[in-house]
Amino acid sequence: MAEPHSYLWPGVPLALGSAALFGAAPPLSKLLLNTVDPFMLAGLLYFGAGIGLAIYRLLRGREAKASEAQLDRKDIPWLALAIGMGGVVAPVLLMFGLTLNTASSSALLLNLEGLATMAIAWVVYRENVDRRLLFGAFAILAGAVLLSWEGNGVAFNLGALLVAGACAAWGLDNNFTRKISATDPVVIAMLKGLVAGIVNLGLGLVAGASLPAAPFVAAAAAVGFFVIGVSLVMFILALRHLGTARTGAYYSLAPFIGALLAIAILGDPLSLRLAIAGLLMGVGLWLHLSERHEHEHEHEALEHEHSHVHDEHHRHDHDGHDHDGAVTEPHSHWHRHSPMRHKHPHYPDMHHRHDHA
Repeated sequence: MAEPHSYLWPGVPLALGSAALFGAAPPLSKLLLNTVDPFMLAGLLYFGAGIGLAIYRLLRGREAKASEAQLDRKDIPWLALAIGMGGVVAPVLLMFGLTLNTASSSALLLNLEGLATMAIAWVVYRENVDRRLLFGAFAILAGAVLLSWEGNGVAFNLGALLVAGACAAWGLDNNFTRKISATDPVVIAMLKGLVAGIVNLGLGLVAGASLPAAPFVAAAAAVGFFVIGVSLVMFILALRHLGTARTGAYYSLAPFIGALLAIAILGDPLSLRLAIAGLLMGVGLWLHLSERHEHEHEHEALEHEHSHVHDEHHRHDHDGHDHDGAVTEPHSHWHRHSPMRHKHPHYPDMHHRHDHA
């Protein structure tokens, strides 16, 4: 049986790793934007993520199917909603919003994605939250807002509403993705990347842009594979272990990580605002990392399929062999959880989405 490990692992490192990779997107994109249209660059980044993950999945072959649950018919509506919101509606609203709003105001408004993600998770899906988590989340968001503030504040116009709508769509996307996070994250991220890539490339071509030279396409695709594709895979895996609200809070660290990378890559100055934002985010991160949610809880009988190892929640037979038999881990198959009542630290992962009276 698998050895017990910290309840922070692997969800927190996955969420922070996802934020770090996505945080690299702005400074790297700024380098690429010198020679290409924004629509075209967005399309190349997303399409590169989709193509890169498709190649990765082909190279893994049967191993990929054995270790992860595959999408089922019941997952298709949630996948379609996630792709529609995050891959089509949100990018289109954002691009049109950017044409009607200032860059500084739009950057500030983009922090609403984290707030929308957490609010939907708490209000609609009833993920547990206490004052510590609430203060931590708002400290992280306050740091992100301060980091994006350019002195002009938020322009309340149609463009601002469109950008806010994009953030709401991404918030819905993150919560819809949570519903299918037990299935293969590479497939989910691959499909999202391909759809969003095609949409943005199409918008770029309609707007009159042309495809850049092959070396630039290859460079943009490589950047997209890591900052969007790999980042999204890690985000989906984090959803499994942390739930949507906590993953969204950690993901809100991306602007700070991006600012640090901009200093290192582009030579941007180290400012007092960055230091204060870092302090706020550090406080929020500490509040989340030091959370210890522990109480006696009951697991009802449950049958489902997902990637797992044989921990205390997964003690079942394999073709007549007991749970200590020689099997490759992690693996995925349909299995049944017997009713259980116990107490241990936990997050609202797929096995701990219970009510809190």
